[in-house]
Amino acid sequence: MNVHDLIVFALQASIILNVFALGLEADLSDATYLLHQPRHFTRSLLAMFVAMPVLALLLGELFALSLEVKITLLCLAISPIPPLLPKKQDKAGGHSSYALGLMLCMALLALLFIPVWLALLSLYFHRPFSLAHGAIVLLVLKVIVAPLAAGMLLHRFAPALTLRLVRPVVLLANVLLPVCALLILVGSRDALASLVSVGTVSALLGFLVVGLLVGHLLGGPAHEDRIVLALSTASRHPGVAIALATANYPQDHRVPGLILLYLLLGLVVSLVYMKWQQAKVPRVIA
Repeated sequence: MNVHDLIVFALQASIILNVFALGLEADLSDATYLLHQPRHFTRSLLAMFVAMPVLALLLGELFALSLEVKITLLCLAISPIPPLLPKKQDKAGGHSSYALGLMLCMALLALLFIPVWLALLSLYFHRPFSLAHGAIVLLVLKVIVAPLAAGMLLHRFAPALTLRLVRPVVLLANVLLPVCALLILVGSRDALASLVSVGTVSALLGFLVVGLLVGHLLGGPAHEDRIVLALSTASRHPGVAIALATANYPQDHRVPGLILLYLLLGLVVSLVYMKWQQAKVPRVIA
């Protein structure tokens, strides 16, 4: 295993650790919260599985984007599993149970909607788009369901151990993620040099900002719900998006780099949005 493979492995581990950390502080009622909130469920479904893929197609049609950027946006758009944000949403004033339930529901629904969108894209572009359904199932189980279930089981049966694990696991995951993504981008800078332009960054930022806006508007009347859906809608799962890109465009090694660039831009833009929302949460004076 070379250095690049080790960095990629560490990036994947950071995402899994984030989900595991969420499970350490969650119970079954958190995981099933969205199932008892049909309005939240419907709005979330529209924002994450309908609005974002349509937005990616519109951006590709309306602007002179390179093929690689179009592929990047489409792969991100149909990877609607937010693995990184529930803890941050909570800090910004969001509803943590909604965030956790949303992540789990969207992960399971992705097993249905990713193949549907791949079929629609095949018709739209008159060329095959695919990813073996077994590969989708395995990926979702590995990066979402298994680490979340493991954390929840520890929370249920070993609460003392859970209290000791939460802080170091979160710290390790939060350090690994941006560092590994940045190292991969630096390593692929020559390949990406011809693609990274004002237009490319503007397209990625536009996708992010409109995603935040869509989620915020569809989040309903409650401020904490708008925060959750805004951050979740703008957040895409980099592992799923990269798997889709490499399965359909194996010859183009620049798209995974653009997906990681989106991830880093998303961390910055989400932080700005969170700070803005924190400022709107009323402070409780003791």
